[in-house]
Amino acid sequence: MRRARAQSRIGVARIGAAALLLALLGACEQGLQTSLTPPARPAGLVPAEPVLVAPSAKSQDLARYYEKVQNDLLTRGLLRTDGGGPDTPYDSEDLVRNFEVIAFFDEYSQAAVPLSSRRASGRLSRWSGPVRISTEFGASVPLERREQDARNVANFADRLARLTKHPITASNRNPNFHVFVAGEDDTEFVQQRLKQIIPSISANELALFDNLPRSFYCLVVAVSANGAPQNYTRAVALIRAEHPDLVRLSCIHEEISQGLGLPNDSPAARPSIFNDDDEFALLTSHDEKLLTMLYDPRLRQGMTADQARPVSEVIARELMGPSS
Repeated sequence: MRRARAQSRIGVARIGAAALLLALLGACEQGLQTSLTPPARPAGLVPAEPVLVAPSAKSQDLARYYEKVQNDLLTRGLLRTDGGGPDTPYDSEDLVRNFEVIAFFDEYSQAAVPLSSRRASGRLSRWSGPVRISTEFGASVPLERREQDARNVANFADRLARLTKHPITASNRNPNFHVFVAGEDDTEFVQQRLKQIIPSISANELALFDNLPRSFYCLVVAVSANGAPQNYTRAVALIRAEHPDLVRLSCIHEEISQGLGLPNDSPAARPSIFNDDDEFALLTSHDEKLLTMLYDPRLRQGMTADQARPVSEVIARELMGPSS
């Protein structure tokens, strides 16, 4: 499957689209950072939730399609939620190698996406300021699903804060990482909010969030600071409301993680969600260590892979313990 990332997987497409992180992040077919200039003022307050609207026949058909996809993957033993085990060993050398591929390079760097959506590959990019994650919903999303997804985002934000020791919270107060859960019928709502959040967003960039192929499950776009391309200051993720529960949760894990600075996928990464094989649905022990490495203060924004490697090797050995 795939995700999209404007740095991403199915890309920011994997289980559909990996991470579009403008930075296209999700499969996924996605990516992370962008050259968009964030607004000088904070984005407006999160609006009141739209009224509930019954999903259209098109949206219901799409939900049935994604349910079949999830069932097929589960039948084949994919979408694991165990975080890895004895059958998926890795050592400190694996961590360093996978960290370089996933953190320093962007699968969209050579793709036919708008230049403003391409991340400058080869440099370590992450957030320097607090990350405040809000969750917004399209009118077609039922109330019980909104409660579930908002709770999952909040729980994951807490987990990420513990792993990275970086201030990451779920908050609707002046958010800078916006997670939209929206269906086929909610395009206008998402487009309006994107224009409010990123006033300088272009028509091409708006199109990334419009009429996604069904092979793209979710996407994420990360926006860097003006004059500081390796410093993320805003991100937007889109998760299809038509996904069944596990796939939606998988998109939450992957897109938010990619939006923090892990924009790429690697077929060698295992156990990992940063791999387009859909073996794992949720963040693994391997991926937790990648996030810890990413926000270790011994690594600095703007470092190249060569500059970071000696430090990454030390951190990886510490994380794996003496037997590594």
